[in-house]
Amino acid sequence: MAPVDSLNPDTSFKDWIASDLRFYREREGLSLPQLGEVMGAAKATVSNLEHARDGWNLNEDQAEKLDAFLGLNHHFRRLVRYARTAHDPDWFAEYAMHEAKALVIRSFRLSYCPGIFQTPEYARALLREAGLEKDVEAAVESRLKRQEVLTRENPPYVWVVMDEDVLHRQVGDREVFRAQLAKLHEVATLPNVTIRIVPKSAGFYLGLDGSFNTLAMPKGELVFVEAPGGGRLIQDSAEVRDFGVRWDLIGACALPWDVTLALLAQAMERFS
Repeated sequence: MAPVDSLNPDTSFKDWIASDLRFYREREGLSLPQLGEVMGAAKATVSNLEHARDGWNLNEDQAEKLDAFLGLNHHFRRLVRYARTAHDPDWFAEYAMHEAKALVIRSFRLSYCPGIFQTPEYARALLREAGLEKDVEAAVESRLKRQEVLTRENPPYVWVVMDEDVLHRQVGDREVFRAQLAKLHEVATLPNVTIRIVPKSAGFYLGLDGSFNTLAMPKGELVFVEAPGGGRLIQDSAEVRDFGVRWDLIGACALPWDVTLALLAQAMERFS
């Protein structure tokens, strides 16, 4: 359990919301259950929000009830809105937690192989060449741990669409890269995994403006968009739907599964 005094409202919208929630509750002399009644939430929910715990986020309905009760002129509603569009340097920890529980994972990759399919050697080379990780081995171990989702009981359906450039952009030496291509070919034959490639011949398509992942959870869907130095979690239903349309339009440009397998085999031969 993260202590409340470890929150940093100056760098995180989630921490800002948590800090203000506790501040106004204590100012009004309310207990956790009492504030929960105001928000229409359980005591545990209020506690989780005040500690900014992963997977717990103030929603618009709760924010509006708080603002009305406290007379805050839409303060919490605005925080929730901006939090949804904010850049978060620590986004990946929350993403990994949701990914492990997802029912369906959809990933579009523009530049490199998805983390849940990476070999240790490819991941290590990628992280070293990027030069942004202080502890490369710890980062590799974390990435490999994510792959347990593929072999868990009742594994998720995984749909991956990749730009063809991923098959040409060598990471590591030829042996490392060929092994990675072989891994992609291997996982593409799993019954719960589908990989498709958008060929160079597709020309311009929507995916060229960036990678993203969509997770279908037991309740609702989430979208994660990467950016330099961080990323963004999207929970708003309208924006999630927009990414669903984007996924379909990108998929319309991709090769069928069997043609993709042949393309992967050809790429492996080039690096033999």
